Amino acid sequence: MIEKEKRRIKGKDKEKKEAGKDVEFTFYAPERTGVYLSGEFNQWDTRSMPMKKDKDGVWKIKIRLSPGRYEYKFFADNQWVEDLPGAEPACNPFGTKNYVVQVK
Repeated sequence: MIEKEKRRIKGKDKEKKEAGKDVEFTFYAPERTGVYLSGEFNQWDTRSMPMKKDKDGVWKIKIRLSPGRYEYKFFADNQWVEDLPGAEPACNPFGTKNYVVQVK
């Protein structure tokens, strides 16, 4: 009976892990001193997801997201980043751009 319970718990843990996907966000900005990820997944909080800068000046953060479409932006040195080359843009109600990540 205990063995069945252990298998059931392990199965639930596996389901939880598979419910989301690790997504890495990167931003090249060697001159910046502080960069945060902000978006729909953290209610646009500009301080809850600090990114770490590597030796090449690339800021990175990896977060787990459920499948879906999410809008996001980077908040660097107390300013929104308005230009992300290669990122899919989305207009926002403030007349600026957010960016889109699709998680499958």
